Amino acid sequence: MSVHGKLLLRHHRPFIAFWLARVSTASGFQMLTVAIGWQMYTLTGNVLDLGLVGLVEFLPRVLFILLTGHVADRFDRRKVAALCQSAQGLIALALLLGSTVEGISRESIFLIAFLLGTARAFEMPTTQALLPNIVPPGLFPAAVAASASAMQTATIVAPAVGGLLYAVDAGWVYGPGAVLYGIALSLMLSLPAQQKPLKQKVSLQSLLAGFRFIRSRPAVFGAVSMDMVAVLLGGATALLPVFAKDILLTGPWGLGLLRSAPAVGALLMSIWLARFPIERRVGPVIFTAVAIFGVATIGFGLSTSLWFSLATLVLLGAADMISMVIRGAFVQLQTPDEMRGRVGAVNGLFIGASNQLGDFRAGVSAAWFGTVPAVLIGGVGALVVTGLWMRLFPELAKRDHLHGPAPRAAD
Repeated sequence: MSVHGKLLLRHHRPFIAFWLARVSTASGFQMLTVAIGWQMYTLTGNVLDLGLVGLVEFLPRVLFILLTGHVADRFDRRKVAALCQSAQGLIALALLLGSTVEGISRESIFLIAFLLGTARAFEMPTTQALLPNIVPPGLFPAAVAASASAMQTATIVAPAVGGLLYAVDAGWVYGPGAVLYGIALSLMLSLPAQQKPLKQKVSLQSLLAGFRFIRSRPAVFGAVSMDMVAVLLGGATALLPVFAKDILLTGPWGLGLLRSAPAVGALLMSIWLARFPIERRVGPVIFTAVAIFGVATIGFGLSTSLWFSLATLVLLGAADMISMVIRGAFVQLQTPDEMRGRVGAVNGLFIGASNQLGDFRAGVSAAWFGTVPAVLIGGVGALVVTGLWMRLFPELAKRDHLHGPAPRAAD
């Protein structure tokens, strides 16, 4: 990212509004996630319930996969995103009411997780597709880098703040979360309307276009699927409350630090990549990053020190950011604008599978084998995936440049 690009982007008002909206909604979600996880584990003391929360939150991405991307391409993306953010704000208010008046049950937490997952299932592809509509092509690479670093900053600060506020009272988390969502939807509606909505009639062929587009590019499909499987196996986010409370012997503030640590590594790596972008040997680099992710996961599982655990999570986040940047570059550089929503929905499904479904995998493994063995198994699994995908996708393993053929819409 050049200095000239940074200065222009800093004075581009629509992008500033978009940037602040993304930070607000990401901060609100991270605060809610910390509080919901701690509240569920305090309520039931069952690690399987933590995994089930992740599964329930992921289900809407599968159930509505054919609709989310099409909605982002067919309707005003600003209004769709604002509607999703208003729904999440209402969820935060419901949690606030339940915590202060009636109390929250295990079943109500599952219902809330499903509704939250539904709103995010529509929000993610919509906001991803919206960015190219509000910045000129010359500023797009700088906007992508700035957006990524801003999201990581929110992921660092919000979980720690959420943990500290929850230590005082649960209501102190949900109230500010609702305010953040209100700010996000106001900023989103202030963006200029520059999208050309899809005029194609709804059909099965149109709805499946995103799947066909990614599957037709082996290097893209290999990068996306490897990242999904590795994080699905190696992810331990759902078990952080257990590590914080039972293994590292800390409290909600420690849980907030643990949740923030991967984002610290991701932020530092995103700053480095903005200054020194990956331009050559991208295939070997992404495989190395996934292998480091697996090693860091094993180190976290073996740790009994809060500070060493934080260090391994920082390394884990940095490695994951490298993989995410390469994956995102493949998708962004080869997707035409009229398909960004549908391709983004498929990409979001892969990301959701690696995160929310990974939480479910971690919870089930912890219930069967124990918390520490579950994390160790996941780390070893990520290393196995690295070797297997090198054989399954030799084109990706030998890939040198990010750039490929010019984007062309699917029929």
